[in-house]
Amino acid sequence: MISTAADYARFCQMFLNGGILDGVRLFSPKTIELMSANHLPPGIQFSPVSYPLFQAIIPSPEVGQGFGLGFAVRTEAGRNALHGSVGDYFWAGAYGTYFWIDPKEQMAVVLMMHAPPLRLHYRYLMRGFVYQAIVK
Repeated sequence: MISTAADYARFCQMFLNGGILDGVRLFSPKTIELMSANHLPPGIQFSPVSYPLFQAIIPSPEVGQGFGLGFAVRTEAGRNALHGSVGDYFWAGAYGTYFWIDPKEQMAVVLMMHAPPLRLHYRYLMRGFVYQAIVK
């Protein structure tokens, strides 16, 4: 698959809009709710190798996250080192592409890069920069 950053941002905006893009309903609100809800069973275990690879973005209860139908979902406040809100959800591609949607802040963010060895570093920086820039 290939696309543009603008298309990726529009895709995220559709989720943020509850399934509507440019006045056209593409998904029902219930579908968005189902996709962005945690579907991992209680007590799920991950390989010890997973934690060093994924760190704060692993969809594990230990870091206050789960996994929905397509993306990781923040399920608890105060358990994750990354900035965010309960209910935010994200996808982290293997080569660096990253997006997250924070319905509480009415925000969708897309980070496009090709930097496999540095992807975690820049994802963490980006989240920090974005949340620190919010002024209410």
